[in-house]
Amino acid sequence: QVQLVESGGGLVQAGGSLTLSCTSSRLILSSYAVGWFRQAPGKEREFVAALGWRADTTQYTDSMKGRFTMSRDNANNTVYLQMNSLQPEDTAVYYCAADFGADGSTHARHYGYWGQGTQVTVSS
Repeated sequence: QVQLVESGGGLVQAGGSLTLSCTSSRLILSSYAVGWFRQAPGKEREFVAALGWRADTTQYTDSMKGRFTMSRDNANNTVYLQMNSLQPEDTAVYYCAADFGADGSTHARHYGYWGQGTQVTVSS
């Protein structure tokens, strides 16, 4: 059963921006660390960013620092991933994941709840 739902993916030109959203009808996301991961064709799933449940701890993969930003909207039970200066190598399916009461982890195995992913395609 799908616990998380991602949206906001699409096709964008290099240098452009997208904002991904992650929401749930079952989980109160303010009680969860939320992480974003991505998987490109033929590659393993990789960590992108994570936001702790108290929203005071964030982690980003080095290549995303300064380009990607996570934030929460607790009133709408939604977590966002703002992505700027997108490049073709950012093309992937992006997944959000949730881990109850945690500070956020870079490891996918720590997350018990996952969405089905949203496709991001960056053209050159």
